[in-house]
Amino acid sequence: MPGATDSGLDSRWADTGAGAVRLRDVVAADLPAFFAHQCDAVAVQMAAFRPRGDKDFLEHWKGILRNPAVYKKTILHDRRVAGNIVGFEQSGRTLVGYWLGREHWGHGVATRALAQFLRVFTRRPLYAFVAKRNAGSLRVLQKCGFTIVSEGIGAPDAHGEEVEELALVLDVQAASARGGGRRPLEPRGH
Repeated sequence: MPGATDSGLDSRWADTGAGAVRLRDVVAADLPAFFAHQCDAVAVQMAAFRPRGDKDFLEHWKGILRNPAVYKKTILHDRRVAGNIVGFEQSGRTLVGYWLGREHWGHGVATRALAQFLRVFTRRPLYAFVAKRNAGSLRVLQKCGFTIVSEGIGAPDAHGEEVEELALVLDVQAASARGGGRRPLEPRGH
């Protein structure tokens, strides 16, 4: 995919030591962990996501793995599969999406993984959508320089209820203001 460099595991940007967060290419052996993550009821509720059944999930990921236009990485935390992060085109926009297993929440894993991803996936503007109730993911995106550009109603959640959703963007101007997207912004004071 243009705007992305793919070297498998890029240790130049990886954390080291205890609590290390690294990105590497997705392999089929990662899929059972991804499936378990997207079935977690607490995560599903917070993300306002409708989980896929096992067959639909495998077909979805087989398509992702076959598609060279999707930039996909596995997130490792302490050498364990912690989640995934993808960059892709949809409706003429470049989007980023990620999913992290709940056992990895609250340790800065998502923020560090997204910051690493943004160093190699350089397409801008880059959009992200997040359920308004998902304060953790919103905080991760904002720490990495994304700004809210709109809000509306997204796809229904697993219970069929409307979901308030925020659209965020990391654009060229924001990226150049922080050195070409090479480091995350400091959190803003409240």
